[in-house]
Amino acid sequence: MQFFERPGTGERAVLVHLATTFDTEDLNELEALAHSAGAQPVAIMRGGRRQPDPRFFIGKGKLEELKQAVVCNDAQLVLFNHALTPSQERNLEKELAVRVVDRTGLILDIFAQRARSYEGKLQVELAQLQHLASRLVRGWTHLERQKGGIGLRGPGETQLETDRRLIGQRIRQIQQRLRKVAKQREQGRNARKKAELPTVALVGYTNAGKSTLFNSLTQAQVYAADQLFATLDSTLRRIELPGGNAAVLADTVGFIRHLPHELIAAFRSTLQETCEAEVVLHVIDATSEQREENIEAVNAVLKELGIDQARVIEVFNKIDKIQRTPRLEYNAEGRPSRIWLSAQTGEGLGLLCQTLTEVVAADKIHAKLHLAPAQGHLRAQLFRLGNVLSDTVGDDGGWDMEVELPRKHQVLLDAVECRS
Repeated sequence: MQFFERPGTGERAVLVHLATTFDTEDLNELEALAHSAGAQPVAIMRGGRRQPDPRFFIGKGKLEELKQAVVCNDAQLVLFNHALTPSQERNLEKELAVRVVDRTGLILDIFAQRARSYEGKLQVELAQLQHLASRLVRGWTHLERQKGGIGLRGPGETQLETDRRLIGQRIRQIQQRLRKVAKQREQGRNARKKAELPTVALVGYTNAGKSTLFNSLTQAQVYAADQLFATLDSTLRRIELPGGNAAVLADTVGFIRHLPHELIAAFRSTLQETCEAEVVLHVIDATSEQREENIEAVNAVLKELGIDQARVIEVFNKIDKIQRTPRLEYNAEGRPSRIWLSAQTGEGLGLLCQTLTEVVAADKIHAKLHLAPAQGHLRAQLFRLGNVLSDTVGDDGGWDMEVELPRKHQVLLDAVECRS
């Protein structure tokens, strides 16, 4: 059986969107993803089925229609707004004689283009290789050939087997390098813990305005654009809050519906900043027609990462486009739960900073203590862990102290004498 040689280039694309009973992807989002990847959509094929066809995902009639669309528009690429199985992808490529890329492959391609840091490039390559490993079955003609020739004849390992082995080796190399980078990140987190700087993480659906908000709060120059996945690499900056408090603000990769599991796994070390953050700001595009669906998609990823919703504050961004005024809303427990603002114009930023100050302050304990002369080791620990407001020598040779320290160190206060 002959298989076609996959073309190396070609960006004219036919988009395929099939409405099914279990899959409700957005066609506009597929077009945005295609443009973000650098493709030029030349035709859109819509359809509907109760269940996908196990062989081609689309039915035979739609397959013929798709063939005509590819030929008539001189397309070199077909983009599906769905996750295809490896066999469906191969069967479609055989019939259409052009590259077929599903939603997962398209997102991976965008990530590969946008990654800038050493860690980000490793994470994307790992996700791509893990995705590719399941698709190395008779997809390319050269993979069927056995190695051979004068001086090369041997055990008869096929090119397919060689590629599988090389991919496995490369995956192990990348995982080893990422473990080293993860250790470096852990050292940075430990340094911030010693300095008792709380971390505030920005999360949200892609293109919700996280990077714009990050720049507005930190005066940084992180790249921000009106496109999906404009930035991938996690960025950390110190911010000064009202009342003399400080925190570390972390900007992370944007989420999307049905974010490939390979990416969640590969970016887990980067997303660790979010997992350990004291406050998580869920940035939401208040103007989006799919606002509720996007919120659910982000919450699903946060749940997969094990993040408690009690730490999450929803930030509704872009209120300048819908003529809303900045405001702060509280939940039933009296905790800030929702803020309306505009990162572009700055409306509501002061409200956000004041809220962060209150949340950070709520996690601290203010106490007056008396330490006995034999408790010098506790005094040294308090200086290392907390904000010592005053420290004077008592009549008994001990110390009268006024401190402010994180609530998680309550056990330390229980070991000393507290004064009203």
